[in-house]
Amino acid sequence: MSLLSIFDVAGSAMSAQSVRLNVTASNLANAESVSSNTEGTYRARHPVFAADMQNAMEQFSSASGKTNIDAAASMGVRVEGIVESNAPMNMRYEPAHPQADEDGYVAYPNVNVVEEMANMMSATRSFQMNVEVMNSAKSLAERLLRLGQ
Repeated sequence: MSLLSIFDVAGSAMSAQSVRLNVTASNLANAESVSSNTEGTYRARHPVFAADMQNAMEQFSSASGKTNIDAAASMGVRVEGIVESNAPMNMRYEPAHPQADEDGYVAYPNVNVVEEMANMMSATRSFQMNVEVMNSAKSLAERLLRLGQ
């Protein structure tokens, strides 16, 4: 792995955490949106991440047995997609609510605000740690260049 591929790995992780933060913000923004039926109610969404390490390892060694150093730059994290939660909706008995069904229940999203806040803090810390990795790699590269002076 070259020194410059560290920036690719940390950059892909920062991009993935940015997606995670956006999805979490969307969940929090829609946590109190209501509907009279469960089909129309907002469902919590969560990103699915995958490591690109396997693809990099397959590309790293070619059929001829020679190693491909440039393939290491493809390592990192990618967002596979965003999936909706299958957790049941929060049904609250509020017969006076305008969105209440015939039984007096209002369907609230299956968003757990405490869990979403924990996700937000975790994504923020992960993003910050990847910034620190990039800063450390930059500092090491600068020191390496100073060695030749």
